Amino acid sequence: MRSPELLRHAWAVASKDLLVELRSRTAIVSVATFVVLVLMVFNFGRDQTAVSNVDLAPSILWVTFTFAAILALNRAFQIELENQALDGLLLAPIDRGSIYLGKLIANLIFVATIEVIGLPLIALFFNVRVLVAPLVMVIALATVGFVAVGTLFSAMTVRTRFAELLLPVLLLPFMILPLRWAALATGLLLAGRPLSEVQGWLNMLAVYDVVFVVLAILLFPATVNE
Repeated sequence: MRSPELLRHAWAVASKDLLVELRSRTAIVSVATFVVLVLMVFNFGRDQTAVSNVDLAPSILWVTFTFAAILALNRAFQIELENQALDGLLLAPIDRGSIYLGKLIANLIFVATIEVIGLPLIALFFNVRVLVAPLVMVIALATVGFVAVGTLFSAMTVRTRFAELLLPVLLLPFMILPLRWAALATGLLLAGRPLSEVQGWLNMLAVYDVVFVVLAILLFPATVNE
């Protein structure tokens, strides 16, 4: 299939998911509330004299984003189970790679919205100086990687009995490397280090993204075949 058609069909799938979420707002409100509550618990439950804010904030930021993303990814294909909508989507005369890309785009927008809410709260609660442009670059590269893998695993587990439990079990091992790289880069940026010192982590995150997005597109058709 030609690239313009693939992207057009992918955007049709993504816009459908986003429209459903805009109408209900259930998932976005639930996950946003989760992010706020988790950050508040970490803020009021920590010993401010034990570890400095700059050392603690990166870990808390990425733990919060990780579990918020898992909650978001759980719903990626759950909304297709009603009235056998998933079967109808798979029977549509479009490339299945475009279905994956559409779900990936919708999930990225959803998770990015949560991160936009969480990042200012991190700066507020932990009183850290945020270099917006470099930190957004780190967050974007890390998010693309684990959302790409999570979207594939969400499709793989959606028909199982314990999808909500199985998805984190499958996904978390694949998130270890990008989250470690992202946390290290975030720590350097919050400490005021120049962008050149995190360039290596950015390069590895970019390679991870390319590899796993391509693999996920290739594996998705086999994943959704019964």
